[in-house]
Amino acid sequence: MVMSLCYWVLRRLLELIVLRVRREVANEIELLVLRQEVVVLRRQVSRPRFRPADRAVLAALARLLPRERWASLIVCPATVRRWHRDALARRWTYARRGPGRPPVEARVAELIVRLARENPTWGYRRVQGELARLGVRVAASTVRQVLRRAGVPPSPRRASETWRAFLRAQAAGIVACDFVTVDTVLLRRVYVLVFIELQTRIRASRGVTAHPTGEWVTQQARNLISAFTDRTAPMRFLIRDRDAKFTAAFDEVFRSEGIRIIRTPARAPRANAVMERWFSSLRRECLDRLLILGRRHLEGVLQVYVEHYNTHRPHRSLDQRAPCQTVSVESSNGVDLSAVRRHDRLGGLIHEYEIAA
Repeated sequence: MVMSLCYWVLRRLLELIVLRVRREVANEIELLVLRQEVVVLRRQVSRPRFRPADRAVLAALARLLPRERWASLIVCPATVRRWHRDALARRWTYARRGPGRPPVEARVAELIVRLARENPTWGYRRVQGELARLGVRVAASTVRQVLRRAGVPPSPRRASETWRAFLRAQAAGIVACDFVTVDTVLLRRVYVLVFIELQTRIRASRGVTAHPTGEWVTQQARNLISAFTDRTAPMRFLIRDRDAKFTAAFDEVFRSEGIRIIRTPARAPRANAVMERWFSSLRRECLDRLLILGRRHLEGVLQVYVEHYNTHRPHRSLDQRAPCQTVSVESSNGVDLSAVRRHDRLGGLIHEYEIAA
């Protein structure tokens, strides 16, 4: 803007010098031509637009013209005075904060949304209190505005819990059991009783027999109770189906320890979905690819597969960790692929990979 103003001032000075040098008759004729051009232009343009440099030049020349000649200007005197007032206002205007509350920082808004989504039962006041404990001072109305913009509903409607979250919360202390059958090469059927913990997906105990009597099943229940004596988290529920092999003595072993028996509906395998999923993995990854010779052979195969399942096989529900793996391995793009080693299980039927030390 400053350079443009200097350019206009220089042009006008040069024009004044040229006018002084010309003869008076030529100047008068040129003035008549310019006035006629202005009249023609005024017919075509209803409201001319002025640049800052145009306003500065017209205001400066208006100061040099006598008052009776101001009628020749394209603007009225009030407009020139308004330009001057606007220039003074811009000159002495200080930066100030706009009306209303200051905007919420992006990181604070992100924290508000995170607290609301991770805690469905928390209302605006509860979120405000938690933020105050973290050293963030905001009003409850600010929390409401941030959540509305993010599309997060209030706590009564936000507190509806999904089945996935409900089952995850109830999985602690729940053990499921069921039988799986395996046919040997000689067409003899062997029964495998499996117990699995829902929260950790750890296979807790197993038993293999060709004749699953009520006494044998009850003894497997006693073995499971003895294996759970050293646990800090108590076992609270046992899920089983309505198989006749689960006798009253079997249930009494668990009831004496304060464990509640939950029987699934008839012909409803999805009611014991974790157990069915384990059987599916066992058959798909192991049993369907082997010929089982007998009970002892099956016990050895199950021992190797259960160790692989508990210590190495990743699970989506456990954030791609194995059930007995307590610490997640940090991802890195700089893995040395030449250091990856493979360990074979069951004669190469199952492969386990790890980075060599």
